[in-house]
Amino acid sequence: MKILILGSGLMGPAAAHDTMLDPQVSRVTVADVNPQLLDACAQKFAGRRGAEKLSTVRLDLADQSAAARLMTGIDVVISAVPWVAAKLAIRAAMKAGRPLVDFSWPISDDEIAAMRNEVDAGGGSVIFGCGVEPGITEILARYAAEQFDRVDELHICCGGLPEKPTPPLGYKIVYGGNRLPFYDTDPFMVKNGRLVVVPRYSGIEPVKFTGVRGDLEAWHEGFMPWLLEIPQLRHLKLGTQKTVRASGYAAKVCILKELGLLSLAPVTVDGVQVPPKRVVDAVLYPKVKMEKGERDITVLSVETVGKKGARKRRCRIEMVDRFDVKTGFTSMARVTAFTAAIVARMIGRGDLKVRGMLSPEKVVAGKLFTRFIADLAAHNVKFTISNGKKRTLMPD
Repeated sequence: MKILILGSGLMGPAAAHDTMLDPQVSRVTVADVNPQLLDACAQKFAGRRGAEKLSTVRLDLADQSAAARLMTGIDVVISAVPWVAAKLAIRAAMKAGRPLVDFSWPISDDEIAAMRNEVDAGGGSVIFGCGVEPGITEILARYAAEQFDRVDELHICCGGLPEKPTPPLGYKIVYGGNRLPFYDTDPFMVKNGRLVVVPRYSGIEPVKFTGVRGDLEAWHEGFMPWLLEIPQLRHLKLGTQKTVRASGYAAKVCILKELGLLSLAPVTVDGVQVPPKRVVDAVLYPKVKMEKGERDITVLSVETVGKKGARKRRCRIEMVDRFDVKTGFTSMARVTAFTAAIVARMIGRGDLKVRGMLSPEKVVAGKLFTRFIADLAAHNVKFTISNGKKRTLMPD
């Protein structure tokens, strides 16, 4: 199996780590436009197990012909780049006739629809949103829903946190880049079986995760509409999908939103057109970037309420993952990139056939779900499930 990974920032090398350890993988190529990042990737793996499989190559995805040529002879492509570049990666993969797994996702539903139409028309094979959220959270939501005869409520919480929160936000950018995850659009939740729009950063509630200290909160970030396509969730009465941060975070960001400082629509400042959000990013980035020696935690929970037979039941699946001191990978890189890499290897082995543009919960179910959970457990990414009693989630 030969795998190409696009992007060598925080996420790409973690995907390379997973694929290099698989005996069925013979070659792992990491491509990036930045030669410094490629050098750092090669140095990171020097002397490690599987390093003989690794090669790096400079690639600008804007050169679609070069990208398609590089993909020729590859079994699966993993896209570890932001959505604006992922669109180019998808188009190159279609030209090369290669399946692609991507862990970014479009913020706009219109963009999803447009890209899905493009992939369908081009005969492409794409799994998108295959990270932690979206990704693991939706895969777990399907699994949890399938344990019920009827699901009335689904509540998802997920977030990346610094191990030691510091002012002004108690937050650090744990996924790479220099732009904060602030948005001025309003998201969905499910109420009375219908998708409804709610104010972003509203619905604040305190949350707790096993072994995580400090006061945490969760607030509306956006229910993934495609979850309602899962048969067991089509008649959902109440559904929420919230982001977890240190307490007080949402109130601070909400002020920025209300002031118009999260808008990407340019305003004129001294004769110069400037998007307010870019100014906020530039001012805050030095205060929220991950510094050397800092560590992160990723938390998530998926909670379902419904009926099994005549009995009302509640099920909660929880994950708490931490920075890996041994490998040097952030927790966010681990749970995001390993997810995409595991699904990519399923495709490479022939266990998973993809046609069109799909989200991962559509295909990672049954035996593939069992394999998925086991492969994450091999990286010490583990889940607990509580439905009357608490145990490690390891399906038969």
